[in-house]
Order: sequence, then C-alpha cells, then structure tokens
Amino acid sequence: MPELPEVEVIARGLNHTLKGRTIVSVDVPGLTRLSDSAEILVPGVTGRTIHRAYRRAKVLLIELDNATTLVFHLKMTGRVVHSAPRTITSHDRIVFILDDGSWLIFSDMRKFGYVKLMDEHRLANWDFLQRVGPEPLETSPEDLAKRISGRKTAIKGLLLNQSVVAGIGNIYADESLFRAQLHPTTPANTLTRAEAVTLFTELRAVLAQAIRENGSSISDYVTAHGDAGAFQNSFNVYGKKGQPCPLCSARLQTLTVAGRTSTFCSHCQPKR
Repeated sequence: MPELPEVEVIARGLNHTLKGRTIVSVDVPGLTRLSDSAEILVPGVTGRTIHRAYRRAKVLLIELDNATTLVFHLKMTGRVVHSAPRTITSHDRIVFILDDGSWLIFSDMRKFGYVKLMDEHRLANWDFLQRVGPEPLETSPEDLAKRISGRKTAIKGLLLNQSVVAGIGNIYADESLFRAQLHPTTPANTLTRAEAVTLFTELRAVLAQAIRENGSSISDYVTAHGDAGAFQNSFNVYGKKGQPCPLCSARLQTLTVAGRTSTFCSHCQPKR
C-alpha cells in the first residue's frame, strides 16, 4: 500500500502539472465498489478547473474550483497517473480528460481503492479525517512523543495506528525503528522521553528521504507520471529477512506485531 511518502510524491507531481487544467470529459471503464457512482462523479467534475492537488495521511485530494474535492484512496494497488492518451486497460477505473488533451487515470488492479467527490461539508465531516492523527512532517518530534507517552502498546503498533500519527505503514515503521535502535515490540511506556523523541526524529528523516527519492516501488506504486520510486534501494531492514544487518552483520529476523510482519536486528534492536 502506498504510504505517506508515495502519496506525497504523487500529490506534488500532480499539483505541478494539473493546476489550472480543466476536466472536459470523463470516461468510466469500471469503478471500484467503494467509489462514488458515475452519476455523481461525471456531472460533478465535468467543466471544473483543478485548483490544487495535495495529501492528507495516505489519501490524495484534488481540489476543484467549485469547492468540491476528488478524494482518492489507493489502498493496495491503486494508481493515479497523469499521462498522454493511451489504450484503456482492464485495471483502469476512471479517466478524466483534460483541456490540453492529457488524461488523469485512476487504475486499481485489486479494486480495493476508491474515488469520491466531496463538497466542503462532506469532506470536513468525513469519518476518516475525523479520526486521523497529526502529520509527522508538520508536527515536532517532541509533540509526537507526547502522543505515545504512558501507553503500554508495542511501539510498532502505535506507529501503524493512524489515529496516533498519520500516514505510516509497515515500510517506514520498520525503517524508523531500526534507525532509532528500538525493538518493534517495545512497550511505548518503557521508552524514555529522549528515546521517543529520537524515534520520531528518525521517522521524519526517513519520510523526508523517501520523498526525495520518489517513494518506494516494491509492488504497484508509480509516481504521478508513471515512474518508479527509488527509496527501496535505501532500505536497511524492510523485506530483508535473513540478510546481514547493515550495522553489525547479524542476520535480520522477523516477527508479527499488530498483524504485520516486522523486520529487525535482534542485536541492534534488543528486546526489553
């Protein structure tokens, strides 16, 4: 699933090329089950001009000139790509045709993602936005550390909890825990304040690096223009079970935390 850096890269790319473009028509090869209907989407966006593209947590938002917003949740295999016209594929769900002839395409092989059109009231009251926590790149490590203080939950589970901090998934949780030298099962209430601040400092650094490197392409993710990301080449531990730790050469191990596989070094990240 695309996490914060991947969706941020997509949003930045789209904002650069879509701002000021007008949607002149819409083709609907086959929407996903959770998407709004074509009867809502097509008349709602046709003739509308794009004001900006941005991100909240793992969600991509495209704001239109009539105070409505296209909301895309990519889930496992969703893609939003701005491209020249091409042949429609079986994975394409909706195509927005723009005034310069280019296409904005939402595709999703597994059909778990969705696109919705929300007015200001619906967006402001959307239960997802009501529940989601603060943005890690817009919140200080000290303030993020306060959100886990005194909690007995394993730190990996708290990083994945979208109400604690927005946009973090398995990749960036594992990578930040490794950099902070914390075992994924460490109860948050056993961390010193300095350790908690260090963790969120490392998390922010990992996210910023991943954005600079255009995200991680390990499955279906591509940027807004169809290119692969490169941060997967900078992974220290994620997906590297059995390989040597880059710091101490011990074999990396895995265990399940909060229902997700966690990769770590038992020497550099000792269990408490």
